[in-house]
Amino acid sequence: MSDLVMHITGARPNFPKAAPVIAALSDRGVAQKLVHTGQHYDDNMSAVFFRELGLPQPDVNLGVGSGSHASQTAAIMTALETVVLEDRPALVMVYGDVNSTLAAALVASKLGIGIAHVEAGLRSFDWTMPEEINRVVTDRLADRLYATSADAVAHLGNEGVSADKIRLVGNPMIDTLLAHRDRFDGSRVRDQLGLSGRYAVATLHRPANVDDPAALTPLVAALSAVADEVDVVLPLHPRGAARLEQSGLLAHPNVHAIDPVGYTEFLGLVAESALVVTDSGGIQEETTVLGVPCLTLRPNTERPVTITDGTNQLVTPASLPATAAKALAEGRPTTWPIPPLWDGHAGERIARDVVSLLD
Repeated sequence: MSDLVMHITGARPNFPKAAPVIAALSDRGVAQKLVHTGQHYDDNMSAVFFRELGLPQPDVNLGVGSGSHASQTAAIMTALETVVLEDRPALVMVYGDVNSTLAAALVASKLGIGIAHVEAGLRSFDWTMPEEINRVVTDRLADRLYATSADAVAHLGNEGVSADKIRLVGNPMIDTLLAHRDRFDGSRVRDQLGLSGRYAVATLHRPANVDDPAALTPLVAALSAVADEVDVVLPLHPRGAARLEQSGLLAHPNVHAIDPVGYTEFLGLVAESALVVTDSGGIQEETTVLGVPCLTLRPNTERPVTITDGTNQLVTPASLPATAAKALAEGRPTTWPIPPLWDGHAGERIARDVVSLLD
């Protein structure tokens, strides 16, 4: 077995989490290999992140593409096993909670390769979310668990994970945000849409919101009510785009659907917005640091620290219009709490610990 560290990424949320870790390990001279599973393969969901975030080009792209949870996870496992057997890395690093994360953890575990999970311990306690299954199984298999917040550490402890496996390191995705903050710029999209005043950003893709017509119908009515008050910029995630297009939401004159955009452009739009409406996990964290009111259309969140130390609120379709109106009336906060260790140095803390594992 070598001293190689192998990073497994596959979907848009993985890339800003991996970038600072890869950079910090490179600064320490650690041998690394980057594997992209190809779970997300559209340029604006994948390749643009490598260009914008200074990530090295993947050493391997498995090119698995889309599919059901079972077929996608199986395809990643089959292709990745060959790569891991060939290189026999000392450590496989996985990020977040996507199918690529679970698949890599299963492959490494069965081959006796050490696993480090970045963003360990997040829990929504909602077993209808595929991501929750991915999180729990990955954490059960991991040898080192890097947590972003104290509540994540507590969850791992409650599940019986040994304290000597857990490290509270902060949030590497926030490292990426702070490192690129000066480059955020949403002006191209705003100019293209003719937006000169305040606006909201909305993102929707979770199956519980967009797959079931019984859930989507009241959600569309609620977002339409928000759009009655403020322009809404809606990047259409490939997952759910067709249903949103069929729902009638895009017929509202103040709803502006756009294709997905790159990291710095998207966060430029978010940073300059009056509020965000989302069902995403990562955006809850980014708005927390940027001070943008975030209304999360979910009954729960695996990131409760963004509510206690941030700008996030959970809303239902029924409560969204009034909550959005209140946020618009109050304006953006001038001061707000930010979670401990979300300071731009999580990648360095992770790298320091990884080096200790390799010694």
